[in-house]
Amino acid sequence: MTADSACLFVAATGIRPQGQLAYTKALSASFGAMGFENHPLRVLAKALRGGGAAIPDSQATPLEKQKLVSHARLQQPSVHLALLVAWKTASRWAEVADLSSAQFLLVTQKEVIVDWFQTPKGRTHDPFKASRFAVIQGPLTTEIAMLFRKCAPFAPLTRLTTSALDSLWGQSVQMQGYTAHSIKRGAVKHLLPLLTSGKLSPHLVDRLTKHEEEGGPGTLSRTTLRYAGGDVDLARALETGKVTRHL
Repeated sequence: MTADSACLFVAATGIRPQGQLAYTKALSASFGAMGFENHPLRVLAKALRGGGAAIPDSQATPLEKQKLVSHARLQQPSVHLALLVAWKTASRWAEVADLSSAQFLLVTQKEVIVDWFQTPKGRTHDPFKASRFAVIQGPLTTEIAMLFRKCAPFAPLTRLTTSALDSLWGQSVQMQGYTAHSIKRGAVKHLLPLLTSGKLSPHLVDRLTKHEEEGGPGTLSRTTLRYAGGDVDLARALETGKVTRHL
């Protein structure tokens, strides 16, 4: 299959623009990883974005940290561990669920280091990007280390899929209204006030969320902005106030 025929395939699917964009991005990444020409796919992705395909019809409700942690502590160790790692690394559920114990390069009470490269998403990306690694420190690190020792070895961490987690939460009174995507959205929104206060820089947030290839120096990538949603903290984090003070 060439990049041109891949574009025709995407167009022939007849699915919504959001789905076409997802297919196009995945195919473009795969072609690039294999060293094949992917320019037509990149052009198609740009055209789809220009047509509004990058704007989701709806987004998951952001999950609050304490609610996530309280729920996690009621689960079996592997799911408990996966939920905490997903929050601490602002990751999608599928990325964390698929982790093997070998991808935890270091596990101590104060620091846990994860290598994303061997996950399905990682295999389609350049292994020499800074977002390949996540260093977990601070709150919940000791808990993650203890759970790791209880669960390891594992490959994958859990067989609970994204749809299965959504279904599980749909039946839970505590988690009603949340989905697997609520974890990453909640984590990103949790970081926004730290951007506003200057305690974090935008490129570090993009690096943690694995969106750094899309952003420019000193700004958040469009994917991170999508996860953040529109609110006061995000508006302040984009720092236009520093300009308007002079007008």
